[in-house]
Amino acid sequence: MPDGACLRGVLKLGKQGRAGPTVVFAHGFGSTRSGEKALALETECARRGWAFAACDFRGHGQSGGSTMNLCGSDLVEDLDAVTQWVARQMDGPLFLLGSSMGGWAAAWLSARAPERARACAFVAPAFYFLQFRGLSKNELEAWRRTGRHVFNNGWMDVEIGYGLVEESQRFPVSELTEKFKTPLIIFHGMRDDVIPYSASVEFAANCRATNVELHLLKEGDHRLNHAKKEIVREACDFFERSLTSVRDSVPSV
Repeated sequence: MPDGACLRGVLKLGKQGRAGPTVVFAHGFGSTRSGEKALALETECARRGWAFAACDFRGHGQSGGSTMNLCGSDLVEDLDAVTQWVARQMDGPLFLLGSSMGGWAAAWLSARAPERARACAFVAPAFYFLQFRGLSKNELEAWRRTGRHVFNNGWMDVEIGYGLVEESQRFPVSELTEKFKTPLIIFHGMRDDVIPYSASVEFAANCRATNVELHLLKEGDHRLNHAKKEIVREACDFFERSLTSVRDSVPSV
């Protein structure tokens, strides 16, 4: 990458080789490409004979960089680089499945480069990722003054830099909503205490995409690992339907 960091990931071909669909997974904050949802998606892709790809964002897993230098533009740049690399290796359609922070990155990449992915699936997407609505004014001021903040949500205890907040004006949710037109399926737990499911309801209602499905899981928390197999199966079903709809839309000669 431009800052010298190296992204590490995996591309596994399915039975259709380079000709079949490829699903690219984008993990959440503090997670990696080998988390539970990623592994479930890899298994589902293998069952269908599809290819699977995933990488660790900078500052995560086996990739270079640090969470102290994490910023929104780097996340989109990382996913941009990965999807372009995968597209060069493969001949079939590409799909994106993003979880939480990865959903945010996938949404912005699709909004800015709509030709990149045929369809998207988001799991508890963090559409307001750079807003940090849960912090008070005093906490935000302390973060600005010191340049660092310890993020703890019960699963992780990570120190992050102020660069995330500084870029918030570059990624307004209103712009994302206006530009996003890719076929989309969203999964969100109604017991999510990290990202309220109302954000997904609002995005599904207001984005420019005409093909949008929203699945709310009444007992689901933020991670939704208990429903991971069902989620990846339904996401891939949605991807497959998008292929059919594209074929059906081509006029016969």
